[in-house]
Amino acid sequence: MLERFRQFWTNVWAPLADGLLRLGVKPDHVTIVSTIGVSAGALWFFPRGQFLVGVLVITAFVFGDIMDGYMARKSGQSSAWGAFLDSTLDRFGDAAIFGGLVLYYAHADAKTDLGSPMLYLGLSLACLVLGNITSYARARAESLGMTAKGGIAERADRLVAILVMTGFNGIFDLPFLTEITLWALTAASAVTIVQRMAMVHGQAAGKAQDGA
Repeated sequence: MLERFRQFWTNVWAPLADGLLRLGVKPDHVTIVSTIGVSAGALWFFPRGQFLVGVLVITAFVFGDIMDGYMARKSGQSSAWGAFLDSTLDRFGDAAIFGGLVLYYAHADAKTDLGSPMLYLGLSLACLVLGNITSYARARAESLGMTAKGGIAERADRLVAILVMTGFNGIFDLPFLTEITLWALTAASAVTIVQRMAMVHGQAAGKAQDGA
């Protein structure tokens, strides 16, 4: 759903990306630095309950995920390696965001509105695992010559939801904003996995019929 905004943000960050290319910075460098920044921001600030600062740091580096692709296309450096590196390191960043929340809720004195910290530790972990399974389902389908893109909670939707609501939690000190988002993302990620499995099942059945 939110992929349609990618071109807008690409246009916003294009001047900076062009400047980096002129300085000799490669797209892979941006990919690596962005992943380090996202992971460090999530794993340093979130466990301490510094949600607003964490979200701001993460957001600043998340835009590198847009810039590296633009830089690769603009400079003619697009490659299978670059695509592989980008997708692989994305998993690190995603895991760090929810892992940071896991570490926060692991503290007995973590602030919650709608239940115990252990409940939301479990939901944060569920979001981490289900998000990775969602991405794996797509990757595995594509490796078999099929497609499994789509569903109600794609990667961009999950990241924007948790970062926006956790940021508002940090501003207004309203823990339930993060908590209801974790509930929603757990359910939506599970539904997305089922949707992608159904997509692949339909395509596989079609191929079987064609080969019969």
